Amino acid sequence: MPGSPAPSARLPGGPVSGVPASEASVSASGASGPSSRRGTSSVHDAAPSSRARRARATAWPEARALAERLGRTTLAAHRLPLDRVVGHVLAEAVVALTDLPSFDTSAMDGWVVAGPGPWSVREGEGLLAGSGSTEPLPDGQALRIATGARLPADATAVIRNEHAHCDEAKGLLYATRAVVPGQDIRPRGQECRSGDELLPVGTVVTPPVLGLAAAAGYDALVAVPRPRVDVFVLGDELLTAGLPRDGLIRDALGPMLAPWLRALGAEVSEPRRLGDDAAVLRQALISSDADLILTTGGTAAGPVDHLHPVLAGIGAELLVDGVAVRPGHPMLLAQLAEGGPCLVGLPGNPLAAVSGLLTLAEPLVRAIAGRSVQGRYRAVVHEEVHGHPHDTRLIPVIHHDDSVMPLHYNGPAMLRGVAGADGLAVVPPGGVRSGTEVEILDLPWASASPWTEGCFT
Repeated sequence: MPGSPAPSARLPGGPVSGVPASEASVSASGASGPSSRRGTSSVHDAAPSSRARRARATAWPEARALAERLGRTTLAAHRLPLDRVVGHVLAEAVVALTDLPSFDTSAMDGWVVAGPGPWSVREGEGLLAGSGSTEPLPDGQALRIATGARLPADATAVIRNEHAHCDEAKGLLYATRAVVPGQDIRPRGQECRSGDELLPVGTVVTPPVLGLAAAAGYDALVAVPRPRVDVFVLGDELLTAGLPRDGLIRDALGPMLAPWLRALGAEVSEPRRLGDDAAVLRQALISSDADLILTTGGTAAGPVDHLHPVLAGIGAELLVDGVAVRPGHPMLLAQLAEGGPCLVGLPGNPLAAVSGLLTLAEPLVRAIAGRSVQGRYRAVVHEEVHGHPHDTRLIPVIHHDDSVMPLHYNGPAMLRGVAGADGLAVVPPGGVRSGTEVEILDLPWASASPWTEGCFT
């Protein structure tokens, strides 16, 4: 795995306490959360100062909890045919419509026999899948049978081809090993009985889920729609191809965001590059029909950081204006209108944007899509990690035996560390000593396959 451990630093130390998601309704302005948003403040400051935003920054665990609660207003479920439902989440349980299998079947190619042997061989092509006879098989008789074929009534067992010897001259079948009644037979209802719950609400639809649903007789499933996300990339300094030049830099976020969001269960439009034009940004926001809008850059208070004034101008409700986390402090979360789409403003620096994804966008998208929010777990950190005096810090790490090891290249503008990481360690203010347990945020591709987390492509 690329990367190497960060250098040790002397810390004031202190135990690391758990970082539970707060259930208090806390917004950036200190008002109540999304369940009672009337009374929260709008975007008052067209260009708030960095000091002002730091003063009202939301604590990291509270920001994640707020984003999750906001996304729990799940989209109305709809019925989708099997060929369109992969990556969605079940809104209704899949219940067996019939016994599986719905009749006794052969588990092997061979001979179906009745009673003790040797058995007289019936002439003919035997029983094939899809055309099994329901006529009884008299004792002492044997009939060829294919895997999946329906067994005749009164059958005792199936003998595999390799465990049988047919004396064609005498017309008799002999078993080369002991025959146990019921062997190599799949009895009716072995997998499930009609009415059994096969898959609960909340299951992500994967290819095996499709197969099970089809086997159970379903042509369509009731699922939560995948949230539609628009991505607007801000910044006149960004190039879409070639080497950085003349003060211009490559856009690292545009190519990264769509597959990342798809891995969380979203349908993502092609990222749009809006530059640093306030009028263009305003029009893009008011004309979007997405469930969630992500913007990159423009969240600070610089001369071309237009996001705050544009949000103020369209009457958006600012729920989070800065989070006490490094990198990624100037992220924001807003709702464009009562009951309207949400907007997550990511900082322009790449690792800071990753922090914003994991803090606000990831729990919001998962909740809208009906998926469970990423499970929390803790691991021992391999080294001392320097922390911010007041804010949470997110550090790229890799798993190393039974601990995690911090990676170099973890500055706000760097992606080299997170590109080789398994997850990000949540380092509390003040840092942690070597041997301390910290919370780990898995990256979607490190914790699950693309099918279990939605399609990457």
